[in-house]
Amino acid sequence: MQQLLNILNGFQPISLEEMDRVKLMNRTDTKFAFTSEKLETILSEIEPHYSVLEINETRTPHYESLYFDDNQFSFFKDHHNGKTDRFKVRIRKYVESNLLFLEIKHKFKGRTDKKRIAADNFDMELDELQKKFLEKHLHEEIDLVPTMWNSFQRITLVHKQLNERLTLDFNIEFQYNQITRKFDRLVIAELKQEDLNRSSEFYQLMKKNQIRPYRLSKYCIGSIELYGEDRLKFNRFKKKLLYLKKINDDDI
Repeated sequence: MQQLLNILNGFQPISLEEMDRVKLMNRTDTKFAFTSEKLETILSEIEPHYSVLEINETRTPHYESLYFDDNQFSFFKDHHNGKTDRFKVRIRKYVESNLLFLEIKHKFKGRTDKKRIAADNFDMELDELQKKFLEKHLHEEIDLVPTMWNSFQRITLVHKQLNERLTLDFNIEFQYNQITRKFDRLVIAELKQEDLNRSSEFYQLMKKNQIRPYRLSKYCIGSIELYGEDRLKFNRFKKKLLYLKKINDDDI
């Protein structure tokens, strides 16, 4: 961890206020997965092109999320079934800045649109204002319940010229009802752009290292790990999940 922090200290810092130019609430996302051991090398190679977000003197801030779905796991099933118009709902806490938001991520025809409102805390039962916000953006009233806690650390990089943001999530953990699953050697990178730009330095570095894009959300990974085949059908995700577990076990 110390070596990782030493490398990050070489990046030019950027503040939350300066991040406004790359909010990218409507965007394309491209995900990659690799081992934590590769993270230091990758960061060293892209350092000239990116600045790093620093919050309260930390460049590896913590995030906590409480995800919601209905009793039939409809959000999960929409993703698994390849529905191009789908949603995720969560309350997310940005730990170091002590900010919480109720967030909706709407995936539609390859783009991601995120809406959010401030929240006071992690509410296991949503209040009327939150329900109205969800109904407005989900376009229907859905009875949602908590299904999963998720925590991780994140490095956020901002391209110095392009309208591009890169997040690198590690120390990933899922928990609910006394069941905990950890992916402590897996890094999930997400390249966020206005439109897909394969000439991005990070995208080119992934290509050079033969790390191909993959599609599977942390919410889906955690749901499978916590609930398994007793509650969920996930045939289409099995190969991807096996790949991620091999990365986490450093078996590839």
